[in-house]
Amino acid sequence: MKATHIALCTFLVLLLASEVQVSMAVTCSPVQLSPCASAITSSSAPSNLCCSRIKEQKPCLCQYLKNPNLKKFVNTPNARRVASTCGTPFPRC
Repeated sequence: MKATHIALCTFLVLLLASEVQVSMAVTCSPVQLSPCASAITSSSAPSNLCCSRIKEQKPCLCQYLKNPNLKKFVNTPNARRVASTCGTPFPRC
Protein backbone atom coordinates (compact mmCIF):
# COMPACT_ATOMS: atom_id res chain seq x y z
CA MET A 1 0.00 0.00 0.00
CA LYS A 2 2.81 2.38 0.90
CA ALA A 3 4.60 1.67 -2.42
CA THR A 4 1.38 2.41 -4.33
CA HIS A 5 1.01 5.70 -2.48
CA ILE A 6 4.61 6.66 -3.25
CA ALA A 7 4.17 5.70 -6.92
CA LEU A 8 0.99 7.78 -7.14
CA CYS A 9 2.70 10.80 -5.56
CA THR A 10 5.66 10.42 -7.91
CA PHE A 11 3.27 10.19 -10.87
CA LEU A 12 1.50 13.40 -9.86
CA VAL A 13 4.79 15.27 -9.33
CA LEU A 14 5.97 14.19 -12.77
CA LEU A 15 2.69 15.33 -14.24
CA LEU A 16 3.14 18.76 -12.73
CA ALA A 17 6.71 19.01 -13.97
CA SER A 18 6.01 18.08 -17.59
CA GLU A 19 3.84 20.71 -19.24
CA VAL A 20 4.26 21.20 -23.01
CA GLN A 21 2.33 22.87 -25.84
CA VAL A 22 0.88 21.36 -29.05
CA SER A 23 -0.76 23.15 -31.97
CA MET A 24 -4.54 23.13 -32.42
CA ALA A 25 -5.02 25.10 -29.18
CA VAL A 26 -4.52 22.03 -26.99
CA THR A 27 -2.41 22.70 -23.94
CA CYS A 28 -0.53 19.53 -23.16
CA SER A 29 -0.45 19.29 -19.42
CA PRO A 30 -0.04 15.83 -17.92
CA VAL A 31 -1.52 17.15 -14.68
CA GLN A 32 -4.84 17.19 -16.55
CA LEU A 33 -4.71 13.39 -16.35
CA SER A 34 -4.52 13.38 -12.55
CA PRO A 35 -8.18 12.23 -12.26
CA CYS A 36 -6.96 9.02 -13.95
CA ALA A 37 -4.17 8.31 -11.47
CA SER A 38 -6.14 5.87 -9.31
CA ALA A 39 -7.45 3.98 -12.35
CA ILE A 40 -3.95 3.80 -13.86
CA THR A 41 -2.26 2.63 -10.66
CA SER A 42 -4.96 0.10 -9.76
CA SER A 43 -7.64 -1.92 -11.46
CA SER A 44 -10.44 0.53 -10.67
CA ALA A 45 -12.65 1.85 -13.43
CA PRO A 46 -11.91 5.33 -14.80
CA SER A 47 -14.28 8.12 -13.83
CA ASN A 48 -16.20 10.22 -16.34
CA LEU A 49 -13.83 13.10 -15.57
CA CYS A 50 -10.85 10.86 -16.28
CA CYS A 51 -12.30 9.84 -19.65
CA SER A 52 -13.04 13.41 -20.67
CA ARG A 53 -9.49 14.43 -19.75
CA ILE A 54 -7.98 11.56 -21.75
CA LYS A 55 -10.03 12.61 -24.77
CA GLU A 56 -8.89 16.23 -24.34
CA GLN A 57 -5.25 15.20 -23.99
CA LYS A 58 -5.28 12.62 -26.83
CA PRO A 59 -3.20 14.87 -29.16
CA CYS A 60 -0.56 14.96 -26.42
CA LEU A 61 -0.25 11.25 -25.68
CA CYS A 62 2.67 10.69 -28.09
CA GLN A 63 4.62 13.46 -26.38
CA TYR A 64 3.92 11.90 -23.00
CA LEU A 65 5.09 8.52 -24.31
CA LYS A 66 8.34 10.09 -25.53
CA ASN A 67 9.03 11.71 -22.16
CA PRO A 68 11.13 9.24 -20.12
CA ASN A 69 9.70 10.59 -16.86
CA LEU A 70 6.11 9.99 -17.94
CA LYS A 71 6.53 6.95 -20.17
CA LYS A 72 6.80 4.55 -17.23
CA PHE A 73 3.30 5.61 -16.14
CA VAL A 74 1.63 6.28 -19.48
CA ASN A 75 2.95 3.20 -21.29
CA THR A 76 1.53 0.59 -18.94
CA PRO A 77 -1.15 -2.05 -19.42
CA ASN A 78 -3.40 -0.24 -16.94
CA ALA A 79 -3.01 3.11 -18.73
CA ARG A 80 -3.87 1.42 -22.03
CA ARG A 81 -6.85 -0.27 -20.38
CA VAL A 82 -8.09 3.06 -19.03
CA ALA A 83 -7.75 4.72 -22.43
CA SER A 84 -9.53 1.83 -24.12
CA THR A 85 -12.33 1.85 -21.53
CA CYS A 86 -12.74 5.57 -22.21
CA GLY A 87 -13.01 4.92 -25.97
CA THR A 88 -9.70 6.63 -26.73
CA PRO A 89 -7.36 4.17 -28.45
CA PHE A 90 -3.68 4.58 -27.69
CA PRO A 91 -1.81 6.23 -30.55
CA ARG A 92 0.99 4.53 -32.43
CA CYS A 93 3.87 6.92 -32.08
